[in-house]
Formats: sequence, C-alpha cells, structure tokens
Amino acid sequence: MKIVADENIPLLHNFFGDVGDIETYPGRALTNECVMGADILLVRSVTQVNETLLAGSNVKFVGTCTIGTDHIDTAYLQSKGITFSSAPGCNATSVVEYVISTLSVLSEVRQIDLSDITVGVVGCGNVGSRVVSTLKRLGLKVLANDPLVDQTEMVSFEEILKCDIISLHTPLTKEGDYPTYHLFDENTLAKLTEQQVLINTGRGAVIDGEALKQKLKKQPRFTAVLDVWETEPNVDIELAGLVTIGTPHIAGYSLDGKVKGTEMIYQALCRHLGLPLRHQVAQFIPSPPLSRMHFTSEAEQAWSMHTAIRTVYDVRHDHYNLMNTLQGTEQQRVQAFDQLRKQYRPRREFSTIKVFLKNTDSAMHSMFKALGFNVKSA
Repeated sequence: MKIVADENIPLLHNFFGDVGDIETYPGRALTNECVMGADILLVRSVTQVNETLLAGSNVKFVGTCTIGTDHIDTAYLQSKGITFSSAPGCNATSVVEYVISTLSVLSEVRQIDLSDITVGVVGCGNVGSRVVSTLKRLGLKVLANDPLVDQTEMVSFEEILKCDIISLHTPLTKEGDYPTYHLFDENTLAKLTEQQVLINTGRGAVIDGEALKQKLKKQPRFTAVLDVWETEPNVDIELAGLVTIGTPHIAGYSLDGKVKGTEMIYQALCRHLGLPLRHQVAQFIPSPPLSRMHFTSEAEQAWSMHTAIRTVYDVRHDHYNLMNTLQGTEQQRVQAFDQLRKQYRPRREFSTIKVFLKNTDSAMHSMFKALGFNVKSA
C-alpha cells in the first residue's frame, strides 16, 4: 500500500510507517503525477485536493491533518467513492492560546485594559466556541456571532462591529446564504474606529487585504493582527508593514495541536482499513522544554498571568520572524514563508506546563486553570 503525504505532517512515519510505504512531498508541490500510484493521500491545509490533483489515480482515502476543509473538494471525493477524514478541533487550543498571547501583548503595547473591554468573536465552530468559553472563564465580556449556530446566545453582526476587539474564526466560503469571502470589505472596515482591534486567525480572504491596507494608511492607529493572508504564501509587503502583529499562518501550530491532527487521521485510516490502533501520541511526543513555573503569594495576579502566558508563548517572536523575511525577491519571500512553517519550533500548549502556586488565593488558582495550565499547590 502506497501513502503519499505532505512532508510537514509531524510524526508521519511514527504513525503510518507500518500501514504502508510513505512518499513525501512539499504540500504546495503535490501534483497529479505525485499521487498517481498512491492508495492513500495525507495532506495539510496548503494542498488543493480536487479533480485536477486526483484524476486517474487509485486514491481511496484522503485525510487532512487539519481543522479546515476548504482546500478539499468534498463533493468530488464523494462522487468518486473516496473516503475523506479531517481533524476537527485538533488545533483549537493552539489558536485560543495565540489569541490570549495577542491580548496579553496588546495590553502592553496598546495599553488595553482587558478588564474593561468587549471581545466580539465571528465564527463559533470548534475554534471560535473555544475562544468564547476561555475568555469568559477569564472574566472578559465576550459576544459571538455565527448564523450557522443556535442563535440563543448569538448577537448580530452589527453588534460585533461595535466591540473593542474582533476575532475572526470563520472558514472561507464564497457561496451559500452566509459567504465569508471579503466579509470584512471596504464598507465593513469603514465602520471600525481607530480604537478597535481586528484579529484574523481563520482564513486570509475573509478580510479584503487591499481594503485593510488602505484603512491602515488612513488610520495608522487602527490595530490589525493577521496570522492569515489573502495572498499567502506571497505576503503583501506593504500590508505586513502596517499591521501591529503579523505571523506566518502558525496560530494553530502548537506541536500538541499538530500531532493531535496526525493521530486523528491515523485513527480514521485504521477504521477505514479495519486495522487495530497500535499508536498514540504519548508514545512519541517529547517532554516540553519548559515544564514548570512557580508563583508565591508575593506575586501580583495580573503580572503572574502575563508572565506565564508570554513565557510559554509570546506571539511577537513569530511576528519578528515573519518581518525579517520580507526582503528579497517574491520567490525568496514565498520560500521564506513556507520555511517558517516547515521549521517551526516545537511550541507547547499551556496544559503541558505545571504551575505551582504557594500560599496564593483561589482567584489566582482559578485564573491559571482558566488559561489551561496544569495547576498544582506548592
């Protein structure tokens, strides 16, 4: 059995090595010729899986080790009887922690008082709903909008546009009753004031990049945080120079989230083939480089929170890494963007870190639990 896979799938050989012979390619370089002899195709989000890629092949199973499916022509797969599986929710925690790190940084660089703001979340699927619940547990006021979810706790899109911080977590759709392509176009962006913050960790083209660039030129104090870009991997240099934080599509790139995606597709393939589950993440994932932090009763709560968040993950590291690649030719920039993702460091999630609290009050304990840390009494 032959498996063709994106070379960036973590623990690929650990999980699938005894299922079949593995042949790897860069995700953007996968072609019809590459998959012609394959029985199984494993991808991440950068490969467009459609008739052009699969025509004439023997592929019977397609798995994407990612949460999104807008790069997959599911209708075509269904018409050809090809089994498909994705990994919904695998990187939701990673994206939540990206948003939390961003809010922590903005509280400093933009002097935003997190206790006095309202966060609006657009899109309440696996990721958006997790963002909402986490921020609420931290005591922030959060409003949510998603026309495809039970409307009991939803607000209108117009109400979201009045929030201090707006965080986007929608898939990219161009058809249907609620298309998200250029949801934030020139007219929508014009309704946002300089004091507001727009964060996009969903899909780049949910925001009209050209319209956002013009807004930032006219209103340089407007805060835009982009992890996804309409033209990626060819990032608009001018737009990148205007955003407050810009990163190379890595919000969901924690090691824990990525390997969970691999494990979920491994399990789906085993079910498809009728094979026993021989492997699980715990067999392969290394110990975190930072394993514990200690705080005493002398530590002020807000300082402790921001210190812990930024110690584990400071989004500015990824911002500066991307900004440092925006030189050279277009081809060099495109290659650099993909290299940042391919060689991304093993970022670990908060839950892998033990936080020891000595003689601290219950509020401190609750805060760290809400963030997702593994809290222990010292």
